[in-house]
Amino acid sequence: MNCDFHYDVLVIGAGHAGCEAASAAARMGARTCLITMDMNKIAQMSCNPAIGGIAKGQIIREIDALGGGSGLVTDATAIQFRMLNRSKGPAMWSPRAQCDRSRFIAEWRGRLENTPNLHIWQDEATEILVENGKICGLRTVWGAEFRARAVIVTAGTFLNGLMHIGRRQVKGGRCAEPAATFLTESIASFGIRYSRMKTGTPVRIDARSVHFDEMEVQKGETDFHRFSYISPERPLPQLTCWTCNTNAEVHDILRSGLPDSPLYNGQIHSIGPRYCPSIETKLVTFPDREQHPLFLEPEGLDTNELYLNGFSSSLPMDIQIAALRKIPCFRDITVYRPGYAIEYDFFDPTQLKHTMESKILNGLYFAGQVNGTTGYEEAAGQGIVAGINAALKCSGSAQPFILRRDEAYIGVLIDDLVTKGVDEPYRMFTSRAEYRILLRQDNADTRLTPYAERFGLDENNRCLRFKTKRENIDKIIDYCRNFSVKAHRINPYLESIGSTPLRGGIKLYDLINRPEISLTSIAEEIHDFKNLMESIKTDRCETCECAEIEIKYNGYISRERVLADKMQRLESIRIKGRFNYPDITQLSTEARQKLEHIQPETLAQASRIPGVSPSDISVLLVLLGR
Repeated sequence: MNCDFHYDVLVIGAGHAGCEAASAAARMGARTCLITMDMNKIAQMSCNPAIGGIAKGQIIREIDALGGGSGLVTDATAIQFRMLNRSKGPAMWSPRAQCDRSRFIAEWRGRLENTPNLHIWQDEATEILVENGKICGLRTVWGAEFRARAVIVTAGTFLNGLMHIGRRQVKGGRCAEPAATFLTESIASFGIRYSRMKTGTPVRIDARSVHFDEMEVQKGETDFHRFSYISPERPLPQLTCWTCNTNAEVHDILRSGLPDSPLYNGQIHSIGPRYCPSIETKLVTFPDREQHPLFLEPEGLDTNELYLNGFSSSLPMDIQIAALRKIPCFRDITVYRPGYAIEYDFFDPTQLKHTMESKILNGLYFAGQVNGTTGYEEAAGQGIVAGINAALKCSGSAQPFILRRDEAYIGVLIDDLVTKGVDEPYRMFTSRAEYRILLRQDNADTRLTPYAERFGLDENNRCLRFKTKRENIDKIIDYCRNFSVKAHRINPYLESIGSTPLRGGIKLYDLINRPEISLTSIAEEIHDFKNLMESIKTDRCETCECAEIEIKYNGYISRERVLADKMQRLESIRIKGRFNYPDITQLSTEARQKLEHIQPETLAQASRIPGVSPSDISVLLVLLGR
């Protein structure tokens, strides 16, 4: 084929990873082509039309701080916003938004179609092209041949996808969409290992058939919080979600369908997500539970389609519907489609560098569910890192972009993947991050905006806005450190809120450390401080919240920073290529095998490999000393 398809970067798949990868690479100056089987499904939310959640919300804020699009698109299409974990400390706060599914697609497509250096091609990639051990392009099912210096694979669940409803099996990457049936074999022919994973999605319900008056209402929040640091206020009206519970009758019907469940009749052998189990898995795992919570969530402003969170299933469709009709609010239920499970190919992520580039094929990158992860947010985080690194490679940069574990949840995610691998779909949690007090959702811009500026990914005065915000935070903190509060002036206020009165003067900084006192409330009692707060014209609420968190949690933040800096010393000790691990008899057998397989870049990465003990690390340190 003589068409001139020459690019710097090719991105296979236009899901959440592919959108971020293509957008980042193109905006950094790389001539980029995004190849998708259906342009009408760009950034399709295959399962829940929601972004964020526990730890996932932090990832979206990090992507936004890096200059990605997920946060902006989420804010533009959000129909319900909530900040989760408010009862816990700010390190655990996690934003989550229900989005309008069709508007989400349109918003992302509009951004991509108007991105300079980015071309979209509708086709199926079937074969990667390699010359002298380096990626040089790919071919498609229609015979188009693309040439490029970097290829990023973000094919989601489409690689040899196989859907299951009861004993019925249908090939596809998503409901009513074909699977990609050639690409896995092409990639595997170069010695790249792959295996199978499973995920699932629940039934979709017609709102006209639901008795909402018999459900508990779950409203959203309308305060200043959002996902993007540069978004205006959320433009769409905020909708309601609802909750209900299963019951014993529901469980009895579901159990009657277990012999036909592909999860339990031997039909599916691959591992599913532990932390988002199907309803039938819940019954088997927790046989004594009398009920399980369900959450009914809208799919958009202009549709009657509802998503039933908590009822993911691959049971026969008649079993699913009959069971749901035993819940009072669903007794007259009509569904648009049943839930189903899907199996798909993924590639062992320990075969990747921290840049998301393959260790085996120069110029080949992987991001998203093809690396064994689950979730839009995890995919998008990998995507933007892959896109940045692919663009850097094409520009000849010798300095790769690698996020540390103390810099970002994205850094934790990627390090976990390439160091530990996966034996089930990987999902991010706050508990996976050892430095989560440093990795809060409120300070992602402080941590990562300088990278957006370095790579040219800042837009809409992002960096100027961040610098102004940082200056204002520092002004507030400096004022609090230097201003002395007199006991006779403040005690009436303290007594009115049930706080212990002062016996003498105290710095405002120390007073704010009391849990019952906030910056905004104390400002009403101190005229000059109130004027300072009111002088902040942009993002005042967010600025004040960030300053208050830094004041109240300064001790914890400082202590964790010290621990992170100590570990960073091990990160600076490079060991890649310095040892022949099978010959080091002082190491345990498991450590020799794992170290030889992973080939860690640094001593710190080696310490995080399962099976490598502290004594093994001590052996390596001694050998390095010699």
